[in-house]
Amino acid sequence: MIDVILASTSPRRRSLLEEAGISFRIIAPDVEELEPGHLSPNDLCAANAKRKALAVAASEPDAIVIGADTIVVMEETVFGKPKDLAHASRMLHALAGRSHHVLTGVCLVRASTNQCHDWVEVTNVLFRPLPEINIPAYLARIQPLDKAGAYSAQEDQGDLIANVQGCLQNVIGLPTPTLLQALQHFFIPKPLP
Repeated sequence: MIDVILASTSPRRRSLLEEAGISFRIIAPDVEELEPGHLSPNDLCAANAKRKALAVAASEPDAIVIGADTIVVMEETVFGKPKDLAHASRMLHALAGRSHHVLTGVCLVRASTNQCHDWVEVTNVLFRPLPEINIPAYLARIQPLDKAGAYSAQEDQGDLIANVQGCLQNVIGLPTPTLLQALQHFFIPKPLP
């Protein structure tokens, strides 16, 4: 049996892995996430995913460790997790009626065999124009403080999202279709012919 560890305490990532039928356990990575600054958005989420995976893999070398980091990007502005409800409201106002990209960096590591595979999944999301009166009710319903971009694709109910081009699971927090492909291709032994 293959030992898989999710290096995250995100309930959304846990649900996505469960829905994908992957047996796994959870270990929270003890790392500080890098903040936007000198790295491109792509490099930022890739670096954070790798830091999380390597932190857990150091103490679990035989396991396949999954690290992930999701950010929202619009015109090179990175929208991470909001600091408070006022910050969340400002984020939604900025994203309203416009397209943005959701980037999830994913890193799979098995330290004992020096295996590492990482990538960044990108999904384009278009928001509806937002009447201001809906924002406080929306934020109260979805609890945005642990969500990049201050919104929740799985709880949206048509409030914000007008269109998704690409992987919806990526917007939720983990691109499980490409994750399953990567696990199968890079980490699960192929039977001999």
